[in-house]
Amino acid sequence: MGKRAVKRDKVYTYADYLTWPENEHWELIYGTAYAMSPAPNRQHQEISRNLLVEFAVYLKDEKCQIYAAPFDVRLPQKNEDENTTTTVVQPDITVVCDVSKLDSAGCKGSPDLIIEILSPSTASHDVIKKRKLYESSGVFEYWVVDPAHQIITRFYMNEELSEYRKAEYFGREGIITPIILPQLQIKLEDIFRNSIIE
Repeated sequence: MGKRAVKRDKVYTYADYLTWPENEHWELIYGTAYAMSPAPNRQHQEISRNLLVEFAVYLKDEKCQIYAAPFDVRLPQKNEDENTTTTVVQPDITVVCDVSKLDSAGCKGSPDLIIEILSPSTASHDVIKKRKLYESSGVFEYWVVDPAHQIITRFYMNEELSEYRKAEYFGREGIITPIILPQLQIKLEDIFRNSIIE
């Protein structure tokens, strides 16, 4: 499998990002541009759909909103404004409960929950780089879904909202409950029901 295309020749901003062709999909992390992987495989799409259905049904009459990729999440760092933001990501699933962060372009500021579904080309990126990014940006809750091993790893902020607590792991036979939505119980056998461990 080839390496992901990366643009490092300058510090890119959201203003640059908006000029790139619509058929190219990139993310910016602290000014470095990372090409999104090719279209996700069927297993990835089924897991994403299953999670979306669980959340969408529950959130039907709630204030929180759920979005699937591609959906831009801008995470301005200190002293960055709209155009000079150097971090724009497209999580697989995004839940936003503070609707003031939503605009026509997507979400500006930290969502309440982000879910990333691993693929071979993005695994280390999602597990290491994005975990650090989401933690430092104040994303309250972050799930990493591993289709190959049928495990969800959950991170969420400590009481001081300064860093993520120790990771928690949920397997196919378990039930996961979002910290931000404590009444929602998701059976992972329903999420992974069409997944085959290779």
